[in-house]
Amino acid sequence: MSAAPRPPRSRLPLAGADSRGLSERERAVRGFRDAVDTRLLAALAEPARLAILEFLFLKGPSDVTAIAGPQTQERSVVSRHLRLLLAAGLVRVRQDGRRRVFELDGQGLLGRLDAMVSGARRIVMICCPPAGPTS
Repeated sequence: MSAAPRPPRSRLPLAGADSRGLSERERAVRGFRDAVDTRLLAALAEPARLAILEFLFLKGPSDVTAIAGPQTQERSVVSRHLRLLLAAGLVRVRQDGRRRVFELDGQGLLGRLDAMVSGARRIVMICCPPAGPTS
């Protein structure tokens, strides 16, 4: 079972927990921080985790022993990477007897990316709208 991703927290110390009293630009900054899925980006930033994702793209659902085979890390390190990928919503896991089988979660990835892009679009319209025609 995949763990439900936690919503990102705002790290901007602005006027309490709500957005009352904040300027539109301050709300946009808070929205930017909330829109950036740091767990997803951190998971994608590590070459070893990208290699695991590539393996799953090519081979399909696999257990940790099969995934660790071509990797340069020990099986325990690959297991930790898989836990991070699971927490980031990039893979899901199912129990098959005594084995845990990991597979890509394509819809999870697309959903997380769509949420970041949607958040970025809202923010960009406030902070940096398109330039008007120049004469």
